[in-house]
Parts: sequence; structure tokens; C-alpha cells
Amino acid sequence: MVSVQDISVSFGSYDLLTNISFLINDQDRIGLTGKNGAGKSTLLKIIAGLQSPTSGIVDMSRNVTIGFLPQQMSVSDSTTVFNETVSAFSDILSLSAVIESCTAEIARRTDYESAEYLRLCDRLAETEERFRLLGGANYLAETEQTLLGLGFEREEFSRPTSELSGGWRMRIELAKLILKKPSLFLLDEPTNHLDIESIQWLESYLDSYPGAVMMVSHDKAFLDNITKRTIEISLGRIYDYRASWSKYIVLRTERREQQVAAYRNQQKMIEDTEKFIERFRYKATKAIQVQSKIKQLEKIERIEVDEEDTSAINFSFPPAPRSGTVVVRAENLSKDFGRVKVLRNVAITITRGEKVAFVGRNGEGKTTFSRIITGELDYEGTLKIGHNVRTGYFAQNQDELMDDDKTVFETVDAAARGEIRSRLRDILGAFLFRGDDIEKKVRVLSGGESSRLALVKLLLEPYNLLVLDEPTNHLDMRSKDILKKALMKYDGTLIVVSHDRDFLDGLVAKVFEFRHNRIKENIGGIYDFLSKKKIENLRDIEAKDRSREKNTNRELTSAKQQYLERKEYEKRLRKLRRKLEESEHKIEKMERELSEMDIRLMSSSIPDESADIYRDYENLKLRLNKEMESWALYSHEVDEFIKSSSNGFEQT
Repeated sequence: MVSVQDISVSFGSYDLLTNISFLINDQDRIGLTGKNGAGKSTLLKIIAGLQSPTSGIVDMSRNVTIGFLPQQMSVSDSTTVFNETVSAFSDILSLSAVIESCTAEIARRTDYESAEYLRLCDRLAETEERFRLLGGANYLAETEQTLLGLGFEREEFSRPTSELSGGWRMRIELAKLILKKPSLFLLDEPTNHLDIESIQWLESYLDSYPGAVMMVSHDKAFLDNITKRTIEISLGRIYDYRASWSKYIVLRTERREQQVAAYRNQQKMIEDTEKFIERFRYKATKAIQVQSKIKQLEKIERIEVDEEDTSAINFSFPPAPRSGTVVVRAENLSKDFGRVKVLRNVAITITRGEKVAFVGRNGEGKTTFSRIITGELDYEGTLKIGHNVRTGYFAQNQDELMDDDKTVFETVDAAARGEIRSRLRDILGAFLFRGDDIEKKVRVLSGGESSRLALVKLLLEPYNLLVLDEPTNHLDMRSKDILKKALMKYDGTLIVVSHDRDFLDGLVAKVFEFRHNRIKENIGGIYDFLSKKKIENLRDIEAKDRSREKNTNRELTSAKQQYLERKEYEKRLRKLRRKLEESEHKIEKMERELSEMDIRLMSSSIPDESADIYRDYENLKLRLNKEMESWALYSHEVDEFIKSSSNGFEQT
């Protein structure tokens, strides 16, 4: 169907792709993999005809049509959901305009016997026939059905696209591709910005899609559910495996072991040959042999091993400064964007050291609430950020917040403060920015490279609250694993907005579900949350809720009983933590009073009759010491309560 023949891509002296050749057959399900910057997106653009290779060609059958979904959406901000989607039928819309024009012209003319009038009638007949063959009679109904299938409500069809989040824009692009019915899908990170519901819908759709699919994705479960073939790009070359992602990993490990063994054998042979040449270079009796060995070395095709495959982003976040017990507390908090209600009277409490996830459908307010926490958006209601909380924020559009004209090193150098400036090159190296990479301009970085650079910036200051909005978008699987391990060791408070089930698993101990302008707290990890709902699809949550309302008289199940026990556990823990928090407030107040008295005592203008201030000062110090002892006792009680819990609850 599609033949990629000897494709090469070079940038100056740097070869990104070298003589790549492979076939895409009907109904192929291909996963395209490789490190960030290996050339995956470039290859998709070349196949789609959006970029020209340095050399080589892409040959395809005459009837092949391509639907390309890029990483970045290009949805217009000056139209509506329906109008943007229906633009997929550009041919039909053009024919419709011609039909209207011809019809109007025929109605105006009266020269019924003229040759021009007859030609106009023939043109109208031909255009109407083409319109019918292309499905012009049904295109509006198809558009409506597709949008409804993708989760849009009928009343949202007239909604301006400028109001949509990234996930809903992605759905519009998917709808347009589906309506075009291409014979080959080219998908570049299709799960970025999609919620769990959307991801699972896309899995189902692609599984039954009659054409071929080639995709770049860093979602392990998604690849395993869809692909049957894996093409890896490494050092500018490709390795084609007739296997899904999980099987590819096993086969790739075996190939790499063979590659490393061959590389070592070749290096040993080269070393021995070079020693022979050096030893006998000036002996006349060995001249012929030496020259033969030199020619032999020149003809050798050197085996390369992708050394970066074995590297790791080994890093840890700086120790988090101690904050107050309550890090974030919202009460009766609401947020509207004009007529669009996003959050309504929400209440949420996040305490020191908790690692929580924000999940829910796109557009339900996860990013909005994250930006409220970081102080970027105003709101109605009450929001308290705890004592000594220092917030680090990773935004979805992090790449847009960096200067395109700066280099990688200049970007981090401008953000760094203090002694960490001396370790910038080491930190960049840990994030796979090595050698000349640090001199790259921000504008030429791939999506994954931009995300890694943004994470480097996040490392430069010791934050005790990290708010990460889709941090794994554009990161390869290796980078995601390393980031997850670092976050698991992080001793501060973590809020992560993500729909990556594999990434959240084992990282978070509490899930906040955003739905219908509210926030619902769920104790446990992401799979605990999904299992409680008895689903793998967030759309089924609504059906589950309706079923629960119809059966209110049913006895409590063991799952519900466990949930009540967990709530009681949380209630008792909150009481203990409240005492600890009140003690912290008392200590803060007394420390302020002591500081004020210190200033007064240092002054030489204290009258003799005010000598009682010294007694008050000593009494206050005694009270402070006693309160510090109480704080230590309360802190011990909290720790012991968590440790002694025999109910198997996760630590919060």
C-alpha cells in the first residue's frame, strides 16, 4: 500500500535518518518507537507528505488516502465545534457551493435555447452526481453522529472552539479524520491530553478500523491493545519487529545483547589489528602484511551501539522545606469563565506529604483548579495555602513559556540561583542533554526535549508543593519511568493531573475526581478508584451512579463497608492533625511576639517602670517551650496512629 524507500534526513553534518526502507500493508497496526528526538514525528510527516526528505521517496497506491493527527492541534479559534468538524467534507462543501451558484444562475437566465445555458445545465447535473456519489446527502448526519459518539452533547455543537480544552480539540481532529475515512491513519501521540474515557474509546475504534494504522505513542497499555507490529528508530536506522510492544521489548533486549557482543568482538579485533600495525609498521619483512591490515581496517563497517539507550535520567528532587500540616484547603470555591461554569462550591483539603491525582473528563476543571492553587487565576470562595508552602508548577503549555531564541543552557542558567549553578551541565546531562545538545535553540527542540527541559527548570529550586499538569506528555517511556521513581522518593506534597494509568499506579494514594463542577475525594490509588466504580471507562461512572440511586435500600456491600471504615479513619486522623495545626499556629504567634519583644529589649529607650517586660519575656519563652513539647507530642500521636492502623489503609 505504502512503500518507504531509502529515506534519509540530514541537518548539516548530522544524519537523523539513514536509508530507511519498509512497507505499510493493508490493515497493519504499527507502533513507531524510539527515544525523544530520534525522528519519529519527522518520519510520520514525510509519509504524510508534509515534509520532504533529504533523499529517498515515499511511493503509495493511487487510491491511498492519509489521515494525519499531529501532536499540536490546529483547530481554528474563530468557528464552532460543528463548523470546524464539518470542514472535513471540504470536497462536498465545494460542490455544494458550485450547485448553489449554478442553480442561482439558471434561475436568472432566460436564454433557454442558448449553448451557454445548456452547458450550465450539464455542469449542474455533473456536479450534483459527484455530490451524490461523495455522500453529500448524508454528510451533516454523519458529522452529528460522530460528534455524539465522541462525547459531545448536542447543545455543544454551537460552542466556540476558542473555549475548548486541549482534549476536546483533539476529539474534533479525530472526528475530522474519521469522517474523511482515510485508508491509513498516522497518529502522533494521540493519547496526549485525552482523558481515560477518550483513550479507551479510541482503543475500541482503532481496533475495528478497516484500514492501516501507524502511530507514535508512549502509552504502554494503549500500544499493547492496538499494535501488532513495532518499528524502532535507533541511530538513524530502523528495526522492524512483527510483534506488539510487550513482545518487542523482549525481542529488542535479545537484539541489543547480540549487538553489544558483536560490537565488543569488533573492538577487540580492531585493537589487535592496530597493535599489529604499530608493532611491525617499520619492518620491511612485514610491509605487505601491514598494508593488508590497514586496508582491512579501512573496509570495516563499524558497528554502532546506541549508548544513550542504557543511560537514565537519574535525578532526585531537592529536599522539600517543611511546610504547615495543611498545604491546600478550599471551601465553597467556585470558578466561571463567562457563561461557562467550571467549578461550583468545591471543598478539598490536601495535607503535607500527600501525593494525589486529579482525574476526570477534559474540560471538567482540573487544569483550572491547578492554576487557582498556583495563583494564576482568580476565584470565588475560600482558598488557603499553608504556612511556608513554596509551589513549583509544570504547565501543559510549558514549552510556550520558554524563550525560543535562548539555548538549552541559557534557559536553565537564567533560572538557576546559588550554588546549583555549578552543577547545571551535570543536571542537563542527567536529562539526556549532552555535548552540543545544550547549545540547541529552544525553537528546534522536539516535544519530549521541551518537556525534559521544563522539568530541569523545576529542579532548580527546593519546592515543597509540586503541581504537575500532564507531565508525561511527549516523554518517552524510559523518561516516564525515571520521573515516576523520582516523584515516589520526593518528600514534599504532590498534585499530578494525568490520565496515564501506568504512571499514576503506585505513585498516588488519593484520587480527586472532577465531574459535574464538583470534586469528589477517593482514598486509594488509580486502580482502586477504577475498581470501586467497577469500570475501566469513566463514561460508565454515570450509569453506575444511576443504578446506585435505584437500589438505595440494598444492604451495604463489603466494598462500601470498607469505604465507611476508611472515612472513619480519615475523620480521626483529621482531628489529630487539627490539634497539630492549632499548636503550629500558637507557636507561630508566640515566636512573632518574642521577636517584637527582642526588638524592644534591644532599644535603649525602655523606661524603668517597664522593667516588667523582662518577666513577661521569660514567661513567654516558658510558654513557647511548653507548646513546642505539646507540638512534638501531637506530631508523635499522628505518626503512631498511622503506623498502628490495622485496617490496611494507605498512609495519607
